[in-house]
Amino acid sequence: MAEVGRAAVRDPGRPQVANKRLCGVRLEARRSVAEPRAEDCGQRPNAGREQEERAAPREPAVGDAGFPASDLESAWDACSRSQAGGGPEVLAFLAGPPVGPQPGAPRQLDLVLRSVIPKTGPRCPLAVPRREMVVRDVLNGTVTFLPLEEDDRGNLKVETSNVYQIRLSQSREEWFISILIFCPERWHSDGIVYPRPSWLGEELLARLARWSVDSKKSEFKSTLSLISIIKYSKTYQMLKEKYKDMVKVWPEVTDPEKFVYEDVALAAYLLVLWEEEREERGLTAKQSFVDLGCGNGLLVHILSTEGHPGRGIDVRRRKIWDMYGPQTCLEEDAITPNDKTLFPDVDWLIGNHSDELTPWIPVIAARSSYGCRFFVLPCCFFDFIGKYSRRQSRKTQYREYLDFITEVGLACGFHVEEDCLRIPSTKRVCLIGKSRTYSPAREVSMDKQRTRYINSRRGHLASPPGETPASLPPRAAVGHEGHPNGHQVLDVGAAEGGAEAPADELWLSGFQPREKVERLRNCATLPRDFIDQVVLQVAHLLLDREEQISIGDASSSSSKAWNRGGSLSLTEVASELDPETLQRLKRECGGLQTLLRNNHQVFEVLNGRVHIRDWREEQLQRQQHPEAKRRLFSEAFKTRICWFFSHHPDGCVLPSDSCPFAHGPAELRPPRTPKKKKQIL
Repeated sequence: MAEVGRAAVRDPGRPQVANKRLCGVRLEARRSVAEPRAEDCGQRPNAGREQEERAAPREPAVGDAGFPASDLESAWDACSRSQAGGGPEVLAFLAGPPVGPQPGAPRQLDLVLRSVIPKTGPRCPLAVPRREMVVRDVLNGTVTFLPLEEDDRGNLKVETSNVYQIRLSQSREEWFISILIFCPERWHSDGIVYPRPSWLGEELLARLARWSVDSKKSEFKSTLSLISIIKYSKTYQMLKEKYKDMVKVWPEVTDPEKFVYEDVALAAYLLVLWEEEREERGLTAKQSFVDLGCGNGLLVHILSTEGHPGRGIDVRRRKIWDMYGPQTCLEEDAITPNDKTLFPDVDWLIGNHSDELTPWIPVIAARSSYGCRFFVLPCCFFDFIGKYSRRQSRKTQYREYLDFITEVGLACGFHVEEDCLRIPSTKRVCLIGKSRTYSPAREVSMDKQRTRYINSRRGHLASPPGETPASLPPRAAVGHEGHPNGHQVLDVGAAEGGAEAPADELWLSGFQPREKVERLRNCATLPRDFIDQVVLQVAHLLLDREEQISIGDASSSSSKAWNRGGSLSLTEVASELDPETLQRLKRECGGLQTLLRNNHQVFEVLNGRVHIRDWREEQLQRQQHPEAKRRLFSEAFKTRICWFFSHHPDGCVLPSDSCPFAHGPAELRPPRTPKKKKQIL
């Protein structure tokens, strides 16, 4: 036995993913058994099973058919029998150090049988899940991981070479977490499921120490809790390989890597979700869909290419739409919540960062048809009309908004499920309505309930079932019998008198779809001389906090000092600007921070603090960048004057041949003409 590391449990922190080469873990079975004793091991095959005092129900596998729960019992029996011949060292390692006086009766241990699922990919050829048994001894503060191997007869046995244990102990009034390996001389590292001992003792141990004292409970479910992790991993890798070249031809101004791989992950999730839905319902035809507020349309393109009939609708056409080809159906149109924007023949409505349409998507799905389902990934916080207003300070704004969209789905008659996606975004919780809480015969009464709920968001009180809301004006009180599609129109204050509203009226007056032409408010339209003035002023503020660094070889006479400046918070920078400048910046989205980020040649904004950018660090990072970023960098090489060459008191930190910007007009060259767009097949 060898201890590969120890860490004190002190500083709180936020949990992170430990082994990023794993896709996840699937629980197969859980049991509580008595601690094995040396005199009991090997007496009879089912000794461990007969000592069970209670049994917890087996936890179902997520999405896939799990292994039989009896596998856990047989694995524990085999482990108990093998300990008889393994000597007291195995038992001592499993039990950990004794705590207090040992009672006569054996302690209870919690057993978990689970499958560790590696990520699939070119660098991770091991795609088959590995099974292991986890033994938790709460009294002694130990968790032991026993890898399981299957012989030719299908029997499970413990692979003792890779047995390790996490132990919690106390020394001199301080708690410690230790990681111990049973047979360090026989430890086999595959670099995926079983990392190197140094990684266990350094990376994993440090994170466990932080996690153990983090009192903040997660507001969300674990990732991919509603679908099979194995299927998702395979589907994601397949789509990533298939659509990775889109990063190279991305014509939008947005970050191609973020948006391409985010939509690939979204598509992988939906494809697995829909595949499992077909299996549950016994269907063969692939589900149809409409993506409301489809944006760049990439999600629509992937889902359509993978065989799902569907289309995307957005108020603005994007450049990349022309590259998808005729098989991807994208429409430029404004969606308003009324009876003309229903989709009775569509299986699923998708709202991926759909902004002002997000709360309306469950309503549109419910009123389209009884079989229509929805998937929304909320981002910006909108109510039925305008921005969403917070009502609970005890929750985060994000958590409160997710609860609001869940409430909308419930009011519309859906069973609403929540899941957390694996996408490069801080807003990655999705809400899914797959089934209804009522029978088709109750559709009319349920739509009255939807109408009352929507109306209540305008400050009206909900009325008892079967009654018209008392506070509605006559036009808003049109019943289902008089409306062509059976939906009650809410057009509060839109007209006088009791005339019936036409079918294309808004379900709630005041809704404004996004403008067709997006107004730029990202500081890009500000006058160039104004931007240059602010940049120069902020740069001088930072340079006044002088921090000298050496350029070149310190032993040579060519070495000189270069002022990289200090750092200031955004608040400190703003306090130095005149009120008129600040007011002008506040009219732009993001204000001062956006202007500084736009001028990334000069500044770096990290965690709310502004720094002068050191291009030597950029040079090192660029050597590790993907091919697409290197290509973009080469196209822009020497097309602009170097700000540091012109304005920094010490000049540019890079020599002329290494700097991506021109050191004087003589080095300037014209930018390349954009290449002709290629169609994405």
